Amino acid sequence: MTIEEKIKSSETRIFKAVFPNTTNHYDTLFGGTAMHMMDEVAFITATRFSRQRMVTVSSDRIDFKMPIPAGTIVELVGTVSHIGNTSMKVKVEIYVEQMYSEDREKAVTGEFSFVAIDEHKKPTAILK
Repeated sequence: MTIEEKIKSSETRIFKAVFPNTTNHYDTLFGGTAMHMMDEVAFITATRFSRQRMVTVSSDRIDFKMPIPAGTIVELVGTVSHIGNTSMKVKVEIYVEQMYSEDREKAVTGEFSFVAIDEHKKPTAILK
């Protein structure tokens, strides 16, 4: 399988409903909750690409372009954006959809860095 095919096959999409228990006093998704969901999708994407133990080492800029209201559906999309020797970056986008209409907009974008580790928790090559 080529690198491009591995990137395509490791793309991860998860849908979630935004319920009141995940929102703040403005009835919009907590930023920390959004970041938690993004890191989880990024981890799954990195693991699906490498099929190795992966750990988050950093999150790059996360842009909240619009609030995500309670009572909406979000889709998180994770895609490998860069592959190094022992590390990789995963871009995650959150799209918000109204439950009862076709409206869909990109709400959040961010990038997460991961390192592959061996059984001794030492960095190891991603592509062997």
